[in-house]
Amino acid sequence: MSKLNTETSISSSDAIRRYAYEKYVSQACRRKEKIISINVGEVHREMGLSNRVPLVCAALGSKKFLTEHGLRIVSKTGPPSGQSTTVTYLYEIVHSKPQKQTADETWESLRGIGKDVYASYGGGEEYLRQERANFYAPGKDPLNRKP
Repeated sequence: MSKLNTETSISSSDAIRRYAYEKYVSQACRRKEKIISINVGEVHREMGLSNRVPLVCAALGSKKFLTEHGLRIVSKTGPPSGQSTTVTYLYEIVHSKPQKQTADETWESLRGIGKDVYASYGGGEEYLRQERANFYAPGKDPLNRKP
């Protein structure tokens, strides 16, 4: 059995596209490269597939792969059929996709998000003081019960 469908919820084409992105596109983006070359035979062999070359060709040339990762096909070399392990796609990164952040990085990116809001109130403590003072309308505080 191949390594293709380790998860049952993902299609074979999606698995190939995800592998190509993680192995080639994301690494090229990290290196700030603008041109990427992906060989169908290498992807087929590295994924441990058997007789799935047409599927790899279709996945790597699909509009979905191109649009999801901001790519444009510059050239496609190989036989006229376009279905061979010798097919090589040459992509150009048209726009770079932001890298996915870890949960910690996402949390850290929120740090200081309310800084300007608090500054307009005179700081965080003053903001809290005002909020506490205006929490209940005058005469509506449930703790100030008068018999």
